[in-house]
Formats: sequence, C-alpha cells, structure tokens
Amino acid sequence: MEKAPLQIKEQQAIAPYAYTQAGGVADYLAIPQTLTELTDLLAWAKDQDLPVHIFGRLSNLVVRSGGLRGLVILTTDLKDIRQDGLKLTAQAGCDIIWLAAVAQEKGLAGLEWSAGIPGTVGGAVFMNAGAYGGQADMVVTEVKAVMPDLTLQTFAQDDLAFAYRHSVFQDNGGVIVEVTFALTEGNQADIRAKMDEINYARANKQPLSWPSNGSVFKRPTGHFAGKLIMDAGLQGTRVGGVEVSKKHAGFMVNLAQGTGNDYEDLIHLVQEKVFEAYQVELEPEVRILGDR
Repeated sequence: MEKAPLQIKEQQAIAPYAYTQAGGVADYLAIPQTLTELTDLLAWAKDQDLPVHIFGRLSNLVVRSGGLRGLVILTTDLKDIRQDGLKLTAQAGCDIIWLAAVAQEKGLAGLEWSAGIPGTVGGAVFMNAGAYGGQADMVVTEVKAVMPDLTLQTFAQDDLAFAYRHSVFQDNGGVIVEVTFALTEGNQADIRAKMDEINYARANKQPLSWPSNGSVFKRPTGHFAGKLIMDAGLQGTRVGGVEVSKKHAGFMVNLAQGTGNDYEDLIHLVQEKVFEAYQVELEPEVRILGDR
C-alpha cells in the first residue's frame, strides 16, 4: 500500500469526536487543515480502494461499536467564512452556531433557527437540518463539493434536491466543501433576541447536559415522535448506558459510557414499542453506520 499522508491516524477511537461520546474504532482518521489536504486524502483513499466517511461534529450520527472500515475524514478545521453583501460563504467544517453568530454581528438575518444546532455547515446541508421554523433549504443558494471522480462541482439551489432531512449529497457521493447562504438585512438586537429566545427554549426542553445525538426520529406524518414515545411510557427506558431522556422523549442520552450498539438497540426497541401501541413507524433521523 502506498504510504498514507502524514495527517492520517490509524486505529483511532471515534467516541472522543462524537456528540454521543460513543462509537468504535476507525481504521484511519484524518482532520485536514486545507481543501488541498482534503482532496489529497480523498485521492489516497480512492487509490487504495478504501471506503470514505466524511463527518463534521458527528452530532446526528450513531457509530456502532465495531467501528468504521476505511478512512474517516473530519472537516472541523475547514471553517473559513467570507462575506459578499448579504451573502455569507462558509467552509463545510464551520460550526453552524458560529456562522449564525457571525451573521448576527453583521446584521444579517435568516440563520436564527440554527443558533443552537450542534453541527457543521456541511452536515446541516447534507441533512437539510432545521429547527424552530427554519431550515437549510430556505437560505442555501450554492454548494461546492468534491465529487467521487475528485472534480470540484458547483451546485445551484435547484440542483440540491432538498427535501425533509434530505439533500442530493446523500445520493451522489459528493463531499461538501463550501456553502453560500443568502440572508437578509436585519437589526442586530432583534436577531440576537430571536437567537436568545430559541436557545432559551432549547435549554428548557432538551437534555443539553448529557451527550446525545439530538432528535432521534423524523417527524411522522400527523404525529410528533416525542409525544408518541412519551405516551407509550418509554421515557427512562434504558439499554446499557443509553436512556430515552426523561426531559424530552425525542432524545436519547448517554448516561453511563453507553456504546453505539446501545444507541442502536434502544432505537429499535422504541420503534417496536411505538408501533405496537400506535401502528406508527418511526424512521430514524440520525444515521447509523459501522460494524456491530
């Protein structure tokens, strides 16, 4: 095998990087500092015929205890932001919370909904993240991505195939590297007040003091996942170290060194019990990856 680039670490635990604080070992893991390094890593993995997994903060993800084969790339050091009038362009690893704060400082409105989302710009676009009445597809106008053939391709808004918790990048293998957001002129104080209101609501409703992967299930048609789980009496249900939050039934929290397998098993248990009670199928919003 051709020698790996210097920044690659072998047999690296994923848990320390994940919001769940769970997950097995990656064969290889790298955190590129530049877009050139990212492309070089992709080229190396392609040459070695290795699968590649691209993550930001791993905040909407369960990695099974058996870990991930191939190369894991974390984009978190790719976080530059630039402004062009009412537009902000951010690299994929930029925290969406930080981008919202920058927008507020510049008097740009449209990202208030993302003020408390613990993920990156790339992840927000990949999953078409949303909260509190806002969503990525409402403000994203252009995305640049490195495609499987290693070419850099620009996607206009109409090319992104946005849907509920979906984008074209879940289907085409493209690696998001840069995103442009079209915002509107606003008042700094009003924007800050809205962000504070959202963060206050989060702190009151969500179990932010424990590791979790955010809202676990997509919203089923005609229902709310959290209410179904609560009404089924599942709050406090536990598998290993992972529990259905007593504060918000839509969350699962890592209370005692829970594993990726604990998360997955608890997800399946909740799906089974909710279907038994209400004949509603809960579909995970979080991605579940890796070997058991």
